[in-house]
Amino acid sequence: MPVPAIDAGLLERGGVRLAISGPRATITLDRPDVLNAQTPATWQALRHIGEQLDPDVRVVVVRGSGRAFSAGLDRRMFTGEPVDGEPGGLGAILALSPEEADARIASYQAGFAWLRDPARVTIAAVQGHAIGAGFQLALACDFRVLAEDAQFCMAETGLGLVPDLGGTLPLVRLVGYSRAAEMCVTSRRVKAEESLRIGLANSVVPADGLDGAVDELVAAVLKPLAGAVTETLALIASAASGVDAETQLAVERAAQLRRLQSFAALSAQS
Repeated sequence: MPVPAIDAGLLERGGVRLAISGPRATITLDRPDVLNAQTPATWQALRHIGEQLDPDVRVVVVRGSGRAFSAGLDRRMFTGEPVDGEPGGLGAILALSPEEADARIASYQAGFAWLRDPARVTIAAVQGHAIGAGFQLALACDFRVLAEDAQFCMAETGLGLVPDLGGTLPLVRLVGYSRAAEMCVTSRRVKAEESLRIGLANSVVPADGLDGAVDELVAAVLKPLAGAVTETLALIASAASGVDAETQLAVERAAQLRRLQSFAALSAQS
């Protein structure tokens, strides 16, 4: 299906492909020669998709081309070589004012943040390495379906940096403080079986079954009414934020009333 609002040139510069089939969008990181390493243009392309995607799209699948999901940052970001036509890599941020530097990193984060919006269900289909920014991209999604060869690693601290693409909050929510701290500080590899055991993965399947497993999950999440799914995801996000029981009960009541009003409106139209 054509997507006229999407800037194809912007996606190409970011090494990102977008395919839409009815209510499903599939985003593919498409730089297999460098294991889908990411650059600022990648994050700009992801942000653009989030801003322009049709509201009728209910499910977004994020995947990598080739044998890896994403090996993290493009190595040129650390060497000062030109990246996306601009010199300096990460070091270029230091030439900015504090306000500009903060805004620059916020613009990078925006490429990931929209995947957590309850307006859509988001699914990471992970094969091979998901390192650093790749791990954080998978963490931005609601669900993670892993091939048996998948490996997660939060590599930033080992490189003298910190995870800054929104991955720390979902990681702590999924596995708890102690495990999250150990994984980030040691930068160790977490294989698929452990990911399933500690709650990072929803399922683990053979590599040749990854696409089929994701297709089945997409079909399952499309069965309920769109409004019910959106409201439920928002409720779960509210609960995960640590609100007190009374607040959560009030949020549930309000959501249910909106659903009942929606049913009433549909009945009136029929």
